[in-house]
Amino acid sequence: MELGVYTFADVSPGPGGVGPAQRVKEVVEEIALADEVGLDVYGVGEHHRADYAASAPAMILAAAAERTSHIHLTSAVTVLSSDDPVRVFQNFATLDLLSEGRAEIMAGRGSFTESFPLFGYDLGDYDDLFAEKIDLLLKLRDHERVTWRGAHRAPLDDQPVYPRPVQDRLPVWLAVGGNPQSVVRAGFLGLPLALAIIGGEPERFAPLAELHRKALAQAGYAPQPLSLNVHGFVADTREKASDIYFPAHSGVMDRIGRERGWGPTNRRAFDAGTTLRGAYTVGDPEAVAEKILFQHELFGHDRTLIQFAIGDVPHLDVLRAIELYGTEVAPIVRAETAKRADTPAAV
Repeated sequence: MELGVYTFADVSPGPGGVGPAQRVKEVVEEIALADEVGLDVYGVGEHHRADYAASAPAMILAAAAERTSHIHLTSAVTVLSSDDPVRVFQNFATLDLLSEGRAEIMAGRGSFTESFPLFGYDLGDYDDLFAEKIDLLLKLRDHERVTWRGAHRAPLDDQPVYPRPVQDRLPVWLAVGGNPQSVVRAGFLGLPLALAIIGGEPERFAPLAELHRKALAQAGYAPQPLSLNVHGFVADTREKASDIYFPAHSGVMDRIGRERGWGPTNRRAFDAGTTLRGAYTVGDPEAVAEKILFQHELFGHDRTLIQFAIGDVPHLDVLRAIELYGTEVAPIVRAETAKRADTPAAV
């Protein structure tokens, strides 16, 4: 089981809080600590809004590459529909060179739409854009010279694309928010799947893991990894974890909810979400490990990424969460999942 962290590099919405310059430096410090305590992956998500500082995740990850040695560095996600796959490939191939083979791309359609008008795309082409661009990205990954035609980008005619990464095949994951068609797409493309679970009961999403596996097999591909990307926090006690995380988490969810028509959050609902069957992986190290392992029983997944630094969670508390995650949660989870892998399935 790989364990990691992801962030959108949240900044404070009001004056006097954490601004973009401070926040991107904090993210690099968090990645460096995650590497130091032995975590496997750190992801930075792309957004084009005032409340997030990471419109160019590859640049933040490149800064972190120079301060780390082992941790894998991924986007979480790259909004591929509104980007140029050639430039995405070049940016992450360069990151792969800087990190000596630790770069990944997590490609998705995006949960926000600000990037579409920003880069001159029509939201009416939402689905077609992603389908076309993931096709091109995979061709760029697999071939040094590419011939390609599409409706939303100039064609390529035996065009070489450089630099090439250290890895023979730059890892590309397909990130989804629960759409079955997107899950099937990942399977038919032979791609690993990153499944975001930020609300509801995770058990309801378990059929999507099986759908991915069936689509892979139907398309003739070998099994591919599955990641669960979740909201959560770890502190020295369960109460402290919830007390730190709830105000920031609710602030973000309420702000987005006002844009999308959701109702306001409340502490009772949040606390229910931190129970074993809830969506939030929040608690002391033992509780967090227990929840990850419970979800592993449901999904049989290969990776868990947790978003600690949401909204105004203080940086020092995030650093402590990363430390506990790497030094106390990870050993429990790795030992148990290794034991499960060595246990023959029941007949």
